[in-house]
Amino acid sequence: MLMGLHHVQLAMPQGGEADARAFYGGVLRMAEAAKPGDLAEQGGCWFEAGSLRVYLGVETPFAPAQKAHPAFLVASISALRDRLAEAGIVYQDNTEMAGFDRVFLDDPFGNRLLLLARAD
Repeated sequence: MLMGLHHVQLAMPQGGEADARAFYGGVLRMAEAAKPGDLAEQGGCWFEAGSLRVYLGVETPFAPAQKAHPAFLVASISALRDRLAEAGIVYQDNTEMAGFDRVFLDDPFGNRLLLLARAD
């Protein structure tokens, strides 16, 4: 019945679009996707990288997801660490999942993200 994951929705505060673009577009190198007209009026941003879609929607009152999180596969955890350090992004290494190198971090709004790569 289920065929795949269409997108991940995360919340952001009103007016956070510039921070979203700097982080998701700049640091994570995702392309911004145009929102349909009726949804564009609600604020927020959509980003894509290959088949991965992350939609950030304005939530009032805003509360970040601090435990629940999306987990994004990356090609190289060492390249990711370098990119995060270059951008001044604080992250936490985690090796609790066998077969994967993992990094936890927060987006600019405090939403928890997990980025992981298959261990060598």
